[in-house]
Amino acid sequence: MKALILVGGFGTRLRPLTLSVPKPLVDFANKPMILHQIEALRDVGVTEVVLAINYQPEVMLNFLKDFEAKLGIKITCSQETEPLGTAGPLALARDKLIDGSGEPFFVLNSDVISEYPFDELIKFHKSHGGEATIMVTKVDEPSKYGVVVMEEETGKVDRFVEKPKIFVGNKINAGIYLLNPSVLDRIELRPTSIEKEVFPQIAADKELFAMVLPGFWMDVGQPKDYITGLRLYLNSLRKRSPSKLASGAHIVGNVLVHETAVIGEGCLIGPDVAIGPGCVVESGVRLSRCSVMRGARVKKHSCISSSIIGWHSTVGQWARVENMTILGEDVHVCDEIYSNGGVVLPHKEIKSSILKPEIVM
Repeated sequence: MKALILVGGFGTRLRPLTLSVPKPLVDFANKPMILHQIEALRDVGVTEVVLAINYQPEVMLNFLKDFEAKLGIKITCSQETEPLGTAGPLALARDKLIDGSGEPFFVLNSDVISEYPFDELIKFHKSHGGEATIMVTKVDEPSKYGVVVMEEETGKVDRFVEKPKIFVGNKINAGIYLLNPSVLDRIELRPTSIEKEVFPQIAADKELFAMVLPGFWMDVGQPKDYITGLRLYLNSLRKRSPSKLASGAHIVGNVLVHETAVIGEGCLIGPDVAIGPGCVVESGVRLSRCSVMRGARVKKHSCISSSIIGWHSTVGQWARVENMTILGEDVHVCDEIYSNGGVVLPHKEIKSSILKPEIVM
């Protein structure tokens, strides 16, 4: 089987992190976001993953070459020269996706984090015999999204309602699809939307089915959702493989610590924290609801909450970093500094406090 991951553009909502690497390579729970998806695809027998991309394909491919061998899976790029929306890239990658076997292929949005129940998706797709299956997830506020109206018993999709004013349902497109090769005959090579143009047409032909995604789902394409996604992911890890999470007197709730990270005496860490490879957390530090990425150093008695500390950054002694502060790569926060929601671009030194949310160039 094959899979196409829609990588797309510049990841502006996750700047300043995406100023250093393309968005799918930003670390999430101690590994690049896209690797969570590629590993789950490999586990259900996918042998080739195509990345639909319009930005920095060299960076992506060089990085993923290492993983090709480790995972035993072929990874290629399909590069668009103009943005083609969410369906155009399928037409562009047509020759890579069709191999004459007639097997369905996966399509994924690269920002989506979930438990990826691909096995169940394959079984459901084969059982209903329709042309396409989309995964849907239940949300509390459907009015912010496009809602999928479907038959509860069979999963057959009736129609889509964009940002409904009155309640029509609470299930939205989760950005995970399994499509028969025939779907490609419905897509022209031009900028076009799979959600607004292709799927409604398949639904009108009564060939589109939806499966409710079990477990959690999050689009982690922006910082607030990234932190929420981390909480949901660690919570799911607690149920599936609790041995991967840290434990001890200094740990509260769900915490993921890379084996090469070093943690000092008298810290209190958690809940919902990821500490990446080669990180150093000195003594007396308090961390909660945050991600500390590869090679970062958090100095004595500092306190970090609801924030993302980028690669190789430093947080000084007695500093306080909170309220969705995002430090880009190699940012140095001096001792005793306070950051209230500062968004700091790479390679900066912060010598004075950031008292209200602002971007520091």
